[in-house]
Amino acid sequence: MNIPMSSPDLTDADRQAVINVINTPILSMGKYTVDFEKAFCSLTGAKHAIAVNSGTAGLHLCVRAAGIGAGDLVITTPFSFVASSNALLFEGAIPIFVDIDPKTGNIDPELVADAAKNIEKHLPRKLSKVTGQRSLKAILPVDVFGQPADMDAINNVAKEHGLTVIEDSCEALGATYNGKHAGTLGEFGVFAFYPNKQITTGEGGVIITSDDKAAHFMRALRNQGRAPGDTWLQHTHLGYNYRIDEMSAAMGASQMSRLNEILSKREQVAAWYKAGLSQVEGVEIPFIEPFTTRTSWFVYVIRFDKKINRDEMAKKLEARGIPVRPYFLPIHLQPYMVEMFGGCEDDFPVTEDLGKRGLAIPFSGVMTKEQVDYVCQIIGEEVSK
Repeated sequence: MNIPMSSPDLTDADRQAVINVINTPILSMGKYTVDFEKAFCSLTGAKHAIAVNSGTAGLHLCVRAAGIGAGDLVITTPFSFVASSNALLFEGAIPIFVDIDPKTGNIDPELVADAAKNIEKHLPRKLSKVTGQRSLKAILPVDVFGQPADMDAINNVAKEHGLTVIEDSCEALGATYNGKHAGTLGEFGVFAFYPNKQITTGEGGVIITSDDKAAHFMRALRNQGRAPGDTWLQHTHLGYNYRIDEMSAAMGASQMSRLNEILSKREQVAAWYKAGLSQVEGVEIPFIEPFTTRTSWFVYVIRFDKKINRDEMAKKLEARGIPVRPYFLPIHLQPYMVEMFGGCEDDFPVTEDLGKRGLAIPFSGVMTKEQVDYVCQIIGEEVSK
């Protein structure tokens, strides 16, 4: 049975939307970008949506808009895709990692609170003896695998210490936390649309915020720093080419028109996996917090018991035609991060434990029950050995 790791959920309407753009002379910064942005304002209730060419670009613009610069400190998670930390490094800021909740993989709000009160003890090893003024500016939580972080607790810490919250919801489009949309729970929220995401534009991202000043600034930065009133060759700010193209925006707008259908299909696949894997001894399925009123399933990550070698199991599953991926490899142990900050094993034991035991199995909204049942069967057989 041929089972891909992931597949985008595309329709003829999505393809036609792209063709419609190609039949016009406007391939960038046109009506489809505006339509795409409006869809996010409508979904989330945010005042502004700014479409960009990737989630990474969106995070970077939020860092700029928050006034985070060289030497500033930002509390964040080492259990994420590297973009959440890279967006800080682009501006010379320093990610202050704290460990995660072992059940969800999201940042532990109690450790966030401790870091905000005792920042010196949480500094990276290579900075712990460096003298000089350091300023804690923000918290950057990540909604891991489509489940929001515990944002009420995080926002309480931010309010107490006067910190900006940038919510990385790149994996959580459509998720809700106590009925509130992911991405709306901080000053800024960011979504991303790589082909394995809930909706896709091929490459792309969207920032949402209700901060007028920040929104105008980020719109200028994405377009080479052109502020309102600037001509094509005038640049008020140091900016970037972070524009989304019209073809991508048109596909995104089409996909957003059936977001609920797409999410429901992914929920069904997750339910099939839950039914098929819940009784497999040695396998842990994802844990959903009560405050998560809707999970937006991005990937389906299982964890193996510590007595099972995850990497050996992955090889066995691959040999039987089941594509799998480790999720995540801890950021603080990435080679460039070790070189910059001196990270070591055992710095964040929960992150490292989940990084060793977690495995993403095939997942998308277009999977059939037959495919899911087959994956569950093979996992069960291999684990039982």
